[in-house]
Amino acid sequence: MSDPNLIPPSPSYDPTATPPPDDAALFAEAEPFALFARWFKQARDKEPNDANAMALATADANGAPDVRMVLLKDFDAQGFVFYSNAESAKGLQLEANPRAALCFHWKTLRRQVRVRGLIEPVRAEEADAYFQTRDRGARLGAWASEQSRPLPDRLALEKRVAEFALKFGLGEVPRPPHWRGWRLVPSHIEFWRDRPFRLHDRLVFTRETLGAVWEKRRLYP
Repeated sequence: MSDPNLIPPSPSYDPTATPPPDDAALFAEAEPFALFARWFKQARDKEPNDANAMALATADANGAPDVRMVLLKDFDAQGFVFYSNAESAKGLQLEANPRAALCFHWKTLRRQVRVRGLIEPVRAEEADAYFQTRDRGARLGAWASEQSRPLPDRLALEKRVAEFALKFGLGEVPRPPHWRGWRLVPSHIEFWRDRPFRLHDRLVFTRETLGAVWEKRRLYP
């Protein structure tokens, strides 16, 4: 058995305390994107690091799952956008099985948002525009890194970065053809808020097809 001191104990609450009131604003929302925008703004104001960090879950052609943290780079009523190397493990999995899930966990706010849906590629023009906002070193790194493939040592990576820095000199560093963006077009968005005694708030929005009216329901915690 592992050391019990490694795992934090379950929180305890005063059973005589008055529970917080129901979140009327949360359950009054008619569609999910305005609610996400409000929660995301609050997360940016409160979280000390990377409020836009999200777990991205994918599956390969055989259905084997995989998950990793990535950064949200844009969102609107069409979906949630992120960028990466299309030749990486995640890129190959998204090509083989264009479905994915996201999870935002804002520890400071004690809130979570889960998203599921289909994956579509971001337009090349949109990817080009975002790529040019990145730090020059990050743009060179996108050329140098053969993401997810074996790397003999750190020196090999630094050598590739130096080679591409020499290649592009002081000129523009264009977007590599293997570096692109994806948009998760959601069919399911769930909002979770911590409450005492594990009696959490859960609100889920679902729709059958893109453009359909969102259906809203409350879930047991």
